[in-house]
Amino acid sequence: MKRRIVADSSCDLTLLGGEDIAFAPLKIFTSEREFVDNESINIEDMLTYLEIYKDKSSTACPNQTEFTSAFGNADEVFCVTITSNLSGSFNAARLAAEEYERENAGKRVHVVDTLSVGPESALIIEKIRELTALGEDFESTKEKITEYNEKTRLIFSLESMKNLANNGRVSHVVAKMAGILGIRAIGRASDVGTLEMTDKVRGEANTLATIAKNMLAEGYSGGKVRIHHVKNAAAAEKLCGIIKKTHPDADVKTLEAGGLCSFYAERGGLLVGFET
Repeated sequence: MKRRIVADSSCDLTLLGGEDIAFAPLKIFTSEREFVDNESINIEDMLTYLEIYKDKSSTACPNQTEFTSAFGNADEVFCVTITSNLSGSFNAARLAAEEYERENAGKRVHVVDTLSVGPESALIIEKIRELTALGEDFESTKEKITEYNEKTRLIFSLESMKNLANNGRVSHVVAKMAGILGIRAIGRASDVGTLEMTDKVRGEANTLATIAKNMLAEGYSGGKVRIHHVKNAAAAEKLCGIIKKTHPDADVKTLEAGGLCSFYAERGGLLVGFET
C-alpha cells in the first residue's frame, strides 16, 4: 500500500521533499504582487516589500484541485491543514478527499484539522511519518494522530502586527501603538483553533522567558519542541537554550518559517510547537 502525506504550506516544511510527502501552497496577495508559498519563495524579498507596502493584503488557501493533484495516486493519504478557524484550507482538502475516494475505489484519505499552524503542524507530520515507519495501518494511524493532536500546543510571539492590520485581523491603531511602544505580543492557539493574545511584554529577554513560562503552564514536560522563526535564528537558539536548561534531554529543533507564517508573524516572529 502506497501512503502519502499531503500538507498545505502553513507547516513550513516545503523544502522537505520525497516520495512520501507533497505540499499544496497558500498564497499571499497585495494589490501589486502575489507570493506563492512554495519551495521557491524568497522570504526576505517578501518581508522587505511588505514592510514598506501600505495597502491591504490578503491570503488564499489551496483549492480543491491542488489538493487532489498532491494526493497523486497514493492508496492512503494523510492530509494536514492549517486550522479551519483561520482558513478554508481544511474545507478544500475535505472536498478533495471526498472526490478522491469516490473516484478511486478502495483508496482512503484522512484530513487532519490541526487547529493550529506552523511548528505544531510540523509535529503532526513528523508523527505520521513515525507511525508509518512502524508499520501502523490506516485506522491505527488515524486514531493515534487524533490523540496526538490533542497533546500538542502552539505559542507564538510577534514583534510587529502591521500585516495583521493590513489583513483586517487587528486594528491599525493597535498595530501602530504596539510598534511605537516596542511591545511584543505573545499568544497561543486555542483549543478551537483560534489565535489568542495572552501577554504583552517588552524586550527579547522578557519575551523568551514568558514563552518558556507559558510552555510549562500549558503542560510541557520535556517532549519535542519545534521553534520556527522569521529571520530570527539568534532568538530561536536562545529559546532552545532556555528550554534545554530545565529539560536537557528535550528534542528541540529550529527552522526558518515559510511564506504564510512569515506573512503573519513578520520579521522577528517566533512560533513554538511542543508536546505536552
